[in-house]
Parts: sequence; C-alpha cells; structure tokens
Amino acid sequence: MDHFDVRGGVMHAEDVPLPAIADAVGTPFYCYSAATLRRHAHVMQAALSALDGPLIAFAVKANPNIAVLKLLAREGLGADVVSEGEMRRALKAGVNRQKIVFSGVGKTDGEMRAALEAGILQLNVESEGELRRLSAIAVSLGTTADIAIRVNPDVDAGTLAKISTGKAENKFGVPLDRVEALYAEAAVMPGIRPVGIAAHIGSQLFDLAPLEAAYTKLGALVGRLRAAGLPVERVDLGGGLGIPYDPKLPLPPSPADYGAMVARVTAGWNVRLMFEPGRLIAGNAGILVSAVVAVKTGATRTFLVLDAAMNDLIRPTLYGVYHDIRAVQPRAGTMVATIVGPVCETGDMFAEDRPITPVDEGDLVALMTAGAYGATMAGTYNSRPLVPEVLVDGDRFAVIRARQTLDELLGLDRVPGWLDD
Repeated sequence: MDHFDVRGGVMHAEDVPLPAIADAVGTPFYCYSAATLRRHAHVMQAALSALDGPLIAFAVKANPNIAVLKLLAREGLGADVVSEGEMRRALKAGVNRQKIVFSGVGKTDGEMRAALEAGILQLNVESEGELRRLSAIAVSLGTTADIAIRVNPDVDAGTLAKISTGKAENKFGVPLDRVEALYAEAAVMPGIRPVGIAAHIGSQLFDLAPLEAAYTKLGALVGRLRAAGLPVERVDLGGGLGIPYDPKLPLPPSPADYGAMVARVTAGWNVRLMFEPGRLIAGNAGILVSAVVAVKTGATRTFLVLDAAMNDLIRPTLYGVYHDIRAVQPRAGTMVATIVGPVCETGDMFAEDRPITPVDEGDLVALMTAGAYGATMAGTYNSRPLVPEVLVDGDRFAVIRARQTLDELLGLDRVPGWLDD
C-alpha cells in the first residue's frame, strides 16, 4: 500500500498535489510519503510481534536520507549499515547506537575502529581476516567488540543474480562448514565477544521457501554451537522480502506470512532475533516525478523522452526490472511508448513499448515504487546534478535534499597547478 493516488484528476502524495511540488522544486524529483513509511514500519512490527524483543534494523542502503532515517527511528527502528558513512547518517538521525548493526563484506580498519568508538550494538563479521583485524583494533582501543559471524548458507534465493547473496559462489559470509571453527576461535580472541550468527540470502524474494531453508540451517548451527559450549545470544535473519513493482504480477508473501514462518521455524532457539528490511519499508513509499521533454516519433516506435534519466534511477538499466509509470494527470485512452531519458546511452530506458495514458510535452509522470534503491544509487553521469528529495507528511512537504547545482557539481573538481601555467 502507498499514499499516492489520483484525486480530482491529479495524483497526490498524501494531501499534496504533485504539480504543486513540481512548481516549487522543479523536475525531476524524488517524493516520499511519511504516512507510507510509518505504515510499513508498523506492519513489520506487527508481523514480528509474537517474537521476544526483536530488533528491526532498517537497511540504510535502501534509502539513506537522514530525514527518512529520523522518521523511522521515531517509530522504533534501528539501522543496518554497511559503511562508516551510513553509520554516521544513522547516528545523525538519532538512531539509538544500540540498535545499529554494521554489516558489509569489505569493512576497512578505519570503519571498524569508527564502529567500536561509536559503541554500536554489533558488527557482522564476513571473514577470518576481518575477525583478526577487528580483534587487533579492539585491543588497541581497550574495548571488546560484540560480533556475529555472517554465514553463507548456500541457499538459492530465486531472485535476480545481481541481488542474490546466499549462494556458495557469492562473495558474502563465511561458508557454513567453517563457521563453527571460526566461532570457537573468536570465543578466545582478545577484544572479541561472539554473540551470534547472521545470514542474508538476497533481495526481492517472492517465495518464503528459500528463507525457511536458510533459517533451518541456522537453527541447526545454533544447536551445534551450543553443544560445543559456545554461547549464542542473537541471530540476524537479514531481510529480502519482496514488494510489488508490477501490478499485473501476483503479490509477494505478506509480512504477516513471513512473521508466522519465522515464529514457527525459530521456536525454541532462545535468542534475540534481528531483521534488516529496507525495500519492504521504503520501496512503495517513494516515487520519482519527471516531466515529458519530448514525444518523439521514431521509425518503428514512439518515444517519451523524460527529464529523468538512468543516472537518477538506474534500476531498469542495471537490472532490467519493471517500474510502473503513471501520468500525474491521466487522460482517457491509451498510447504505447518507449519511455527513455536524455542520457547518451541506448540503455537509458525506463520502459519499452509500454501502454500508458496519453501524455504531451510538459506533462508530469510518476515512476512508482522508487523509494528504495532510487536516489541512493543515483550518479552524475553526463554531468547531470543529483535531483532533490522531498518528504510529504499530510498536507505539508519539505525538501530533504536540495537539488545539486551545476556550480556545486563542477566545484568538486580540482585542476592541478601545472595546468594553470
């Protein structure tokens, strides 16, 4: 569910007509609904309410805007971070440091040091070398790092290859057959306190079976670790539950279905469970609003050229995935168009031969379900400045990241002195 609907012939974000925002900030722009963010946080909390004190740590990589993180922190969510920058964003947003989990396959010494100095809850360790480096850093700081070992359970999530993270050939985690030895080693390492295990097998999952298979392996592992006299206090089950992008496809499992499966599979584990939803919380809470620059008749098809491009929303180009595209002020009838951006790449395409209500030059369109992995993956290819982000809450809206100016973009470059001769 989201809070973007057409009223009186005009799409609104909650109680604000989108053309009013476009008039104020220009196009393209990202728009987020506070009501949708809150609702999704509450739905996830309700789905896991049968568990004993679970931690829901929003995956900051999905949408790292500080205003979004602050809103979710006020609803009780923590943060799953994969860089020092994401950790600093979470802290600046007021996320409780004891609700922050640091994941990621390539943590630098500086990042691990910063995490320990910040006093966050836990680091999810991805390799033997990382564990040993973390031990040395913790000893140098005179502290102890609470860690979970991320397990690669070798489970095929059945999702896109580029967002699958739990198969043996993926770069993430420690192979299942090595975890017990590494956990035992961690238990006697100076500066290290192993508190649990973690796993994340992929994103945009439409089937609970791979998750259940992975969790079943984790449950057996917990039993073996305890049988060896090793304490296990927490298990991080990751995220990955899918959301609907294409309204014509079947719906993914609901958070309630997921929560029921988790409660059943983890019964008797006697651990604190942790979760890392990102897309599930933010995906349907955001859209990208763009203006039609040109309606161009080609030799074999009609093109709608938008002022948004692949640098603003790269998912269709990178993954070949679907985003619903709607006219902000829909008219009767249908046209078929290939919807593209102005970037000088044939791959700068949002949709190919897509039926859409008729639009003209200057009309606004909304690319739906863009609240996760949208603005955060944007770049400045073709020297196109980053677009603004807007948060709507009821009948009010605010710019939560200003549009980058060309002067700001060009000002990032430095010319060496010898070129000024």
